[in-house]
Amino acid sequence: MGINLLAMGSYFPERIMTNDDYAGFLDTSDEWIRTRTGIDSRHMAGWEPVWYMGKKAAEMAIERAGISPKDIGLVIVSTVTSDFVTPSIASVLQYELGIENAAAFDLNAACSGFVYSVDTARRFLETDENIKYALVVSAEALSRIIDFEDRSTCILFGDGAAATVIERSDKMYSSFLNSDGSGARKLFAKNCQVAPIVKAESDFDDGFPEKPVHKLYQDGREVYKFAVKALPAAFSAAAEKIGITGEDIDWFVPHQANVRIIETAAKNLKIGMDKFIVTLDHHGNTSSASIPLALNEAIEKGIVKRGQKLALVGFGAGLSYGSVILEY
Repeated sequence: MGINLLAMGSYFPERIMTNDDYAGFLDTSDEWIRTRTGIDSRHMAGWEPVWYMGKKAAEMAIERAGISPKDIGLVIVSTVTSDFVTPSIASVLQYELGIENAAAFDLNAACSGFVYSVDTARRFLETDENIKYALVVSAEALSRIIDFEDRSTCILFGDGAAATVIERSDKMYSSFLNSDGSGARKLFAKNCQVAPIVKAESDFDDGFPEKPVHKLYQDGREVYKFAVKALPAAFSAAAEKIGITGEDIDWFVPHQANVRIIETAAKNLKIGMDKFIVTLDHHGNTSSASIPLALNEAIEKGIVKRGQKLALVGFGAGLSYGSVILEY
């Protein structure tokens, strides 16, 4: 069983941070950032909670789909920057959007989150005939966890949200999900602290580098080496299942991490960059929201059209990676 991406929506915070803004408090420049990452600017959440950004994106998607929220039977929110330890943002959105009878949960697969969520939604639709529509929302506020004193990482990330209404279909579909946990310590942000009343001296070492709680750590070199291999590997594994190649794909929509990663992966796939949707120049790396934000923009601009074959490829902390190949 395949799926149909019935409609999409997006939301960006009001604040925009340019490379020149970073040059005001870091030893960097617009040229340094652009030549190494391909990024010019990115949105940053100020007053906007993550759930609010997700709600606005979802409202747009539901309106474009022309359906009632009451017909949605599943809500999945992918995020690494939830406003809450508990409850899930999905539960908050279920109420805020007027979705009355639906399973709702958050999914954390980092920058692969949208791919993981779409494939999870498809499996629910395949096995539960009572679910007519699924809502997948990817909402991130990376600005809340990045270290603005770390020049190598803080320039990369941005905030935003995108949403997709999904229904079952007989369209072409394939997927591949995987993770390499040996790289978990290469990209992480710790959550919560030991309460002082129970804290005790210990020589226990969890192997994770020292970093303040809630601050993102990234071993850029190791993550880059992983990403340039993971992108083509994830696509090839999904493509092999249905006997197609990169030549059969109209558009690749990869995770928007770094233009150099995308260029190297395209070269490894022997596919021209003219087949890749790239929006990171004005979005930055928005983690799980990056693929749906790029896809929605391409749809709105008329670049991606109905009937075309798409490859959505994610890779990120975990180290997780995965691909969904579908017909739009």
